[in-house]
Amino acid sequence: MNNNEEIVNPNISNFIKSLRDIGYSFEIAIADLIDNSITAKATYINIFSLDNILCLLDNGLGMDDSELKESMRLATKDPEDDRSKDDLGRFGLGLKTASFSQCKKLTVISKKNKKISARQWDLDYISKINKWALITPENISTIPLYSELESIDSGTLVIWEEFDGNTSNSENLEALRKHVSLVFHRFLEGADNFKRLKILINNNQIKPFNPFNVSHAATQEISAEKIKVGENIIKITPYILPHHSKLSNQEYDQYATEDGYIKSQGFYLYRENRILIYGTWWGLHRATDAHKLVRIKINISNKMDKEWGIDIKKSSAQPSSLIKKELKKIISLTTKKGSKPFTGRGNKIKDKSIDHFWDIKSYSEDEFRFTVNKEHPLFTELSTMMNEEKLKLINLFIDGIEAYLPLDAIQAKLQTNPKQIKQESALAEDDVLELAKTLKLSGLSKLEIDKWLKTEIFSKHKNIFN
Repeated sequence: MNNNEEIVNPNISNFIKSLRDIGYSFEIAIADLIDNSITAKATYINIFSLDNILCLLDNGLGMDDSELKESMRLATKDPEDDRSKDDLGRFGLGLKTASFSQCKKLTVISKKNKKISARQWDLDYISKINKWALITPENISTIPLYSELESIDSGTLVIWEEFDGNTSNSENLEALRKHVSLVFHRFLEGADNFKRLKILINNNQIKPFNPFNVSHAATQEISAEKIKVGENIIKITPYILPHHSKLSNQEYDQYATEDGYIKSQGFYLYRENRILIYGTWWGLHRATDAHKLVRIKINISNKMDKEWGIDIKKSSAQPSSLIKKELKKIISLTTKKGSKPFTGRGNKIKDKSIDHFWDIKSYSEDEFRFTVNKEHPLFTELSTMMNEEKLKLINLFIDGIEAYLPLDAIQAKLQTNPKQIKQESALAEDDVLELAKTLKLSGLSKLEIDKWLKTEIFSKHKNIFN
């Protein structure tokens, strides 16, 4: 030891508080445990939770006593080391930091070669003695899922006790189910030659949620692009989800997710088939209603963490400037195609084969407004029945409708609940039949009938005047 040196050990109690405040949510912390199970080649994960305890059991390779002891050490891995393709970790901290963020007592029990080993971190005890003292717990046979661990050839059981926070267990588990079904959907699907992963949460099997709705015929998958960064390849596949008119109410709500379509647009970053971050443009593009159906899938290997700025929680990323430059090109191409489901429908008002109730009146290249079509046959027919004074009032009423068209409310509803808008129900089928009956009694000529058949009212009733 150099005479100019002195050992200054950290205050463990204060260090633990800092270690616990990294910023994990409940579902992100559990996802870190699932990563470990997948890395251990588990095909089955059972999560059991009560208010005072949470257990996660997998049927992975398991650990012997020395391996378990090493896995409980903080920073067991060098983040610079090469890892196998199926290793979803990096820092060797996930098990500990994820667990400490949610609870004060972490117990790990593992089985390998028919032998069961157990170790425990108790943060209150560590703070009390001011030493990193790893406990070998007793009476582990009463822990939930322990008997199931005994019955399988190998596996690992993680137990959380002494929780923090005020969030109810039911709220936590509902968020967890949705997070797991999305983040690990490719493993749950058995994609890319994986053996299908089965995850249970309180005896309910989790179904995969693929955010690109790939099974729907109206989903557009755009040709994949590949970007080479050093020795690594980034695969990028854009998707355009179906317009709401092509989906059932249930399916539309499902793919909107709780965040809604506006916030769910953008990039979905997969690292070794596990979603890290989703619903972001990384500041390269502004989220808009016109592009809310655009979702772009990015696949990277676990050798590219530096280029993507992957954090310890694996819940945030920031691509390098070189990668951002390439992503901008893909954004430009995809968003042009992604806005077509909306612009195509918007142009229907300009369709000259139908006499619409509404029209668009342009004042310049930058100014226009929506107007009621006063050349519509129904309005012209109505005009002939009115004297000048009444016609003036009806025109004033229509001008008021145009002036105070609730555009903000319409836009907000189209963004959030388009499937709930039932505008066409304002005109009942009986009203259409009654109008047709009145017109027929007036003795229409063939030319007049053709004119009426071009209106939106009768465009779907071509034989109504026969």
